[in-house]
Amino acid sequence: MKPSIRPQRPEFSSGPCAKRPGWSLSNLEKAFLGRSHRSKEGKARLREVIDRSRDSLGIPEGYRLAIVPSSDTGAVEMALWSLLGPRGVDVLVWESFGKGWATDVQKQLRLEDVRILEAPYGRLPDLTEVDFTRDVVFTWNGTTSGVRVPNGDWIPANRDGLSICDATSAVFAMELPWDRLDVVTWSWQKVLGGEAAHGMLCLSPRAVERLTTYTPPWPLPKLFRMTKSGKLDEDLFEGSTINTPSLLCVEDCLDALAWVEDLGGATAVRERSEANLAVIADWVSRTDWVSFLAENPMERSCTSICLTIVDPWFRALDADAQTAAAKKLVKRLEDEGVGFDLGSYRDAPPGLRVWGGATVSTSDLEALCPWLDWAYAELRAGSM
Repeated sequence: MKPSIRPQRPEFSSGPCAKRPGWSLSNLEKAFLGRSHRSKEGKARLREVIDRSRDSLGIPEGYRLAIVPSSDTGAVEMALWSLLGPRGVDVLVWESFGKGWATDVQKQLRLEDVRILEAPYGRLPDLTEVDFTRDVVFTWNGTTSGVRVPNGDWIPANRDGLSICDATSAVFAMELPWDRLDVVTWSWQKVLGGEAAHGMLCLSPRAVERLTTYTPPWPLPKLFRMTKSGKLDEDLFEGSTINTPSLLCVEDCLDALAWVEDLGGATAVRERSEANLAVIADWVSRTDWVSFLAENPMERSCTSICLTIVDPWFRALDADAQTAAAKKLVKRLEDEGVGFDLGSYRDAPPGLRVWGGATVSTSDLEALCPWLDWAYAELRAGSM
């Protein structure tokens, strides 16, 4: 039977993600609009985002934190183009975004000494093979595969190379070992439920040293430049952004950070994400047509929860038919208004992807699961 209880907030997109519970446009009435971000008040708001992010996440003293253009993608590109070159590079690939960074390193920067450690969707590469005498580029959480590294124990404290971590769907949802990471990037649009187009870039003292002692052989666009005359551009890390940010988005980010603080900080929002994963895990354990794409339970993401359809009927379909069937399943849920943006990423195996970040309420995931069963039964019966 069709379920009677609907998710109160059916937004399950993996980016931009659901706004925090209780969010309203009225929360942004104090946004600093029509004024320069270079003014004292505008810069103070940007600096407030930096300071409150640092405090909530427990980022160590000596690490620099900046707001940069072009979301997490821009932050990663700044790091790759500014830091890579003096050492060989290991790039870890197990989903679409890691593959994109590998492409940049090999085909755009055209570095010669590059190793690609790759695993198929659902698995991690062998982390024991990573060589930290080299620079290492990796995603902490595979947003398109639902696979995350289980911890930072595989990253040595006394590494020679830099560890460069795209953590956009992990920050505020998973505990990061900041002392093992030299570059960490994220955006407001993921676990904070903020608006897109603004990135965060965190640099360790080791990364800063590389910036100020190494000059890449290729030209750097203005948007990537973090040094002036061989010295770190300290203004960038004090709230003076490279280009013009949206102060409306800044206000929205401050609202999300205040929500994190009211909940009890990063630990509390991590617990919300893990509770959301537990709801899906419980449902999967008693459901015979679906399973996690991530094979190892210790590596399953609590934000981008990726599911694969294991029903023999579905598996017997050819690849195009599987893709079409999965799209029908997602459309039926959207037509009912109970779940939006639940399709797997375009490069991933056909299935479902449910955002479980902290802005999603556990009760909405509990309400969603019976609808998933109902919609799949409708698909299976051929009544769509």
